[in-house]
Amino acid sequence: MSIIYDEKQKTITLHTKNTTYQMQIDRYGFLLHLYYGKYAEGCMDYLLTYYDRGFSGNPYDAGNDKTYSMDSLPQEFPSLGTGDYRTPACIIKNPDRTYCSDFRYESHTIKDGKYSLPGLPAVYADDKEAQTLEVVLVDRVTNVKAVLLYGVLPEYDVITRSVRIVNASGGHVSVKKLAPACLDLVGGEYDFITFYGRHAMERNCQRMPVGHGVAKIGSLRGTSSHQYNPAIILAEHDATEDAGGCYAMAFVYSGGFQSEAGMDQYSQTRVLMGFSEEQFAYPLKAGEEFQSPEVMMTYSPDGLAHLSQNFHRCIRTHLCRGKYKETVRPILLNSWEASYFDFTGESLLKLAEQAAELGIEMFVMDDGWFGKRDSDLRGLGDWKVNEEKLGCTLGELISKINAMGLKFGIWIEPEMVNEDSDLYREHPDWAFVIPGRRPNRSRHQLVLDFSRKEVVDYIYDQICGVLDQGNVEYVKWDMNRSLADIYSATADSQGRVLHDYVLGLYDFLERLVNRYPNILIEGCSGGGGRFDAGMLYYTPQIWCSDNTDPIDRLEIQYGTSFIYPSSCVGAHVSASPNHQTMRVTSMKTRGMVAMAGTFGYELNLNELSKEDKDEIRRQIAEYKKYAALIQRGQYYRLTNPQTDNQGAWEFVSEDQKEALVQVVGIKKHANMTVDYIKVKGLKENTMYRDTESGRLYNSTALMEAGVPKPVLEGEYQAFQWHFVCEE
Repeated sequence: MSIIYDEKQKTITLHTKNTTYQMQIDRYGFLLHLYYGKYAEGCMDYLLTYYDRGFSGNPYDAGNDKTYSMDSLPQEFPSLGTGDYRTPACIIKNPDRTYCSDFRYESHTIKDGKYSLPGLPAVYADDKEAQTLEVVLVDRVTNVKAVLLYGVLPEYDVITRSVRIVNASGGHVSVKKLAPACLDLVGGEYDFITFYGRHAMERNCQRMPVGHGVAKIGSLRGTSSHQYNPAIILAEHDATEDAGGCYAMAFVYSGGFQSEAGMDQYSQTRVLMGFSEEQFAYPLKAGEEFQSPEVMMTYSPDGLAHLSQNFHRCIRTHLCRGKYKETVRPILLNSWEASYFDFTGESLLKLAEQAAELGIEMFVMDDGWFGKRDSDLRGLGDWKVNEEKLGCTLGELISKINAMGLKFGIWIEPEMVNEDSDLYREHPDWAFVIPGRRPNRSRHQLVLDFSRKEVVDYIYDQICGVLDQGNVEYVKWDMNRSLADIYSATADSQGRVLHDYVLGLYDFLERLVNRYPNILIEGCSGGGGRFDAGMLYYTPQIWCSDNTDPIDRLEIQYGTSFIYPSSCVGAHVSASPNHQTMRVTSMKTRGMVAMAGTFGYELNLNELSKEDKDEIRRQIAEYKKYAALIQRGQYYRLTNPQTDNQGAWEFVSEDQKEALVQVVGIKKHANMTVDYIKVKGLKENTMYRDTESGRLYNSTALMEAGVPKPVLEGEYQAFQWHFVCEE
């Protein structure tokens, strides 16, 4: 059993293979957090301390006992109004317009299997793989309930958390703040690791000490955003890749969010993950419920690499779904950087012919195929094939490409509309615009109100009408702006619109996945603007960044790897000089960086030299040889490309019999020093053979002393070692 209730101690303990999470129902009915860390048995309530803390007040239940205060006790679900002056996980406006929730334990149930969340993405597992804990808390004055959900996946060292607010008060309430995951740690000093960025430079790793006060990240953009990723790590100060305690949280949600970490007056640390409170105020009528998305949590006592691997395995196998979740993806060519909007059906076929000749497996037609879409000024919303531009029907184009031995994919952006479109002229009220105000434009487009079912239904029918015209096997779902001007004519409260928008998005995607189970959907939002666990439930890969420069990608993919597996990272080889940075790199280097993801190409093949075409053929053969290892192997970060002379990473098979080490040089100086790359994850004191040179290496020496990186002329050189166990 992974969930154990001790009636005598009033403790509920969640065990995974290597970790333990424990809470306690105390004498007043408060649900206190006791422990989350390395696997341990027994009752940990000795960690709680009680003494008169001065201005930390006491619940009325405690009588004259001034040693009992919610202002210092660690809690599972802290709310505003109990005398806890730290940042709360929940704020509710009651029918009498007061802000107070005093949640006390009412009951709990333990079930086999993992709970699901209707209308929301969530980790899934069967009865043998997981258990669910449901704890009901109630405010005895208002009768508003908070139902806490915990999913425990023992083999993955993952625990999920969600909360359902039930309005049994008889009046109207409003949920003003909600964080389904809270972690109170009574001791220790930690660093807050976050992943910040901007368009074309996402998920840069930032590590800073948790101090007194609150550090906060989040998104007010209606999406998870390029600027901050909805995932954080809390690590001991001295935690490294290979040692030290660390916790991670990832929000399985694609809208606005916030995460807070801070140390209180007694040097205790609280971390929260949930909705962005500035744009969230969800109304509940009597009898209504609100279900939050879930947060994935994991703990590692053995450093950041193991922490990441926990998430990688769970996301790949128990969050991603469908035919492609663990299947090696087809190597594709995307037309965008080859031609942008300037193409015809004839030019696309010419590009596809080159792709087929080089061994590429799929051709993707990007933006510009519909309506009057010859630039980003017009056409979004008019999902009708421009047969005049293509010179044929879509079905005919697909058939010609299939005849070359290529699969066919297509780009769409269903959530957006241009003012210069038939859809906008017919339904201007379907776009987010605040009455009496001029809207904010971004990329010359507005956002459709997906909180309205009739809007979602209309666009869904239009997209299905396109996909039904031929053998489409891949869809790139793009979303190229942040949300603003939030107003919905049909909403009873504007504070609910952004969340209802995300629910509309998920409804659309769920229907698409069910109708077209053989289509691979890749998520995209100007690259990595919506790279989150929520989207991965529907799209098992996401375009990592619009920046295809391989040297910038070293940092982008490094930050991404802390939470997300390589199997979901969309990565392409593009032209040199690079279209975003104008940096010049070799085809070999560009290929090696792209191989750390789903792998594909995005450039005009007709402009390449014979040498580059030969290199592409070699890369495709090499990727096919290593693809299963890259997609399912354990991932190790060997260097930090933000600070080191090179970017280096490694994939190791679960049986440790095979390892692929890839390195790209970043810094170059005269009379260069030698850098040694320390390999990880091999069997101790075992001989491994480098398959290229045939040389044998002792694994312990490889891991302790490393292997020297060759010093060669030229910038941004790429190297690779493939080690096979000789045991």
